[in-house]
Amino acid sequence: MKSKDIAIVGILLAIGAILRYFLAMLHTPLTPNMIIAFYCLAIILIRPKVYEALGIGIVAGLLSMLISSSIFPPANLISEPLGALACFGLYALLSARTKLAPTVTTFLATLVSGFSFAAIAIICVGATILSKYNGSIGAFVVVFVPIVVITAVFNAIIVQILYLPASRVLVRGPE
Repeated sequence: MKSKDIAIVGILLAIGAILRYFLAMLHTPLTPNMIIAFYCLAIILIRPKVYEALGIGIVAGLLSMLISSSIFPPANLISEPLGALACFGLYALLSARTKLAPTVTTFLATLVSGFSFAAIAIICVGATILSKYNGSIGAFVVVFVPIVVITAVFNAIIVQILYLPASRVLVRGPE
């Protein structure tokens, strides 16, 4: 990546981290992850190589883990790279087909990240999760699924709104 691209990724991840930090201060049982919206926007704008997208996901996972109030913060180290790779692949498939590619890509990447986070957390700390939800995985799902879906919708809207002005600012000429 060029230094300009690295700066763009850094700024966008910082914005996502600040938003996540403030949302984590609300101390809700499950915190929406705004970092996802901003790493998706970064991937969509700079069109990195696959290993660079993976690197963006790893950095996003570290940030998410460090400022998380979630049930199992280390799960972010896997869920965010998976979300970043999903964003990379989906945008490559959809960008030439629809103007809503940023929206659809971010929505689906957020779902990948959120549901992989849940699966990892259940595998690693299932007993703790069940104790918080009266021993019912169903109760956890009833709480968790709407948060992931609402976060996915919100992230998709944010990225679509920010994509147009950001892509115009970043129009690349000869470098």
